Amino acid sequence: MPHEPDRHDGDADADRGRTRPPTIYDVARAAGVAASTVSRAFSRPGRVNAETADRIRAIAAEMGYRTNYLARALPTGRTSMLALVTSDVTNPFHAEIIRGAETAAAEADYSLLLINAQEDDRIERRNVERVVPSVEGIVLASSRMSDSAIRVIAKQRPTVVLNRDITDVSSIVTDNPHGARLAVEHLAELGHRTITYVAGPESSWVDGMRWRGLREAAGPGIRMHRVGPVPPTIAGGGTAVTDVVRSAATAVVAYNDQVAIGLMRALRASGVRIPEALSVVGFDDIFVADLVQPGLTTVAAPLRAEGSIAVRTILSLVNGSPGRTDRPRTLPVKLVVRASTAPCRTARRRR
Repeated sequence: MPHEPDRHDGDADADRGRTRPPTIYDVARAAGVAASTVSRAFSRPGRVNAETADRIRAIAAEMGYRTNYLARALPTGRTSMLALVTSDVTNPFHAEIIRGAETAAAEADYSLLLINAQEDDRIERRNVERVVPSVEGIVLASSRMSDSAIRVIAKQRPTVVLNRDITDVSSIVTDNPHGARLAVEHLAELGHRTITYVAGPESSWVDGMRWRGLREAAGPGIRMHRVGPVPPTIAGGGTAVTDVVRSAATAVVAYNDQVAIGLMRALRASGVRIPEALSVVGFDDIFVADLVQPGLTTVAAPLRAEGSIAVRTILSLVNGSPGRTDRPRTLPVKLVVRASTAPCRTARRRR
């Protein structure tokens, strides 16, 4: 058999060098500088000659070198990363919050880590606990965790809670009492005197605030009825159709737009015409509210601004601001009237 040449250690090292990712030391050798200079060129470019820094970055890019942000952050704890936790990433309600948060984070040169809690407080808490060491701050959007669990997280990292008021934690909410009043006043002006509220998740702080706001806004002569709870989804809204019909209401206010849209679909399938037989109002003004037929009357919230303000608040806390925890920051809402509401026709009997 032909003799295979011996492989020397140097040859093996060369082979490994061709397959492993380049390191900071490889870049330093290629650039003819110290490894510490390469590190400063990426982490503190102002402390390196501009021409040298540009040359180092060009060589690093040619070699395929990428900085390890987590390793670089170990001495300082500054990772330039924030976590945004949503209760359900498929809910269009969160899309605008995410876009606002992403824009604000990018403007501050931060990356945003998105976590989907799937409407499950256990999944939410487990995932948040995993990312705590890697992020500088956490935004909880419509969290399903308990107040005590959120306070524990807030003691570890700067935390802002959206759509919920928690003592000792920075919170941002929309004006739910005013939104509920706008919905009731609109329906009352149309002549509706029997209104049913389709409730959302029992663990939702917003659900409790909206129901209380509706009851307080219902003056003499208006009967307010509650059905549910239902999941805060289109499918969840469809499950409420039997209870809504049995309530004999002439108008419905739903926990959110998804529930309202699901309810309208189920009502139409049952032969109930909207708004001729039943008026429907939602909350949030997600983008599909104007696309369904009929268009959904809804209480609109500044969702993109909410996400942006949350990130700016987190960054303020990260930089040492004490924040405001005595009361939540409240954002305004408005009523957007579309075709799903109409004057009450009490003479027409509904099946």
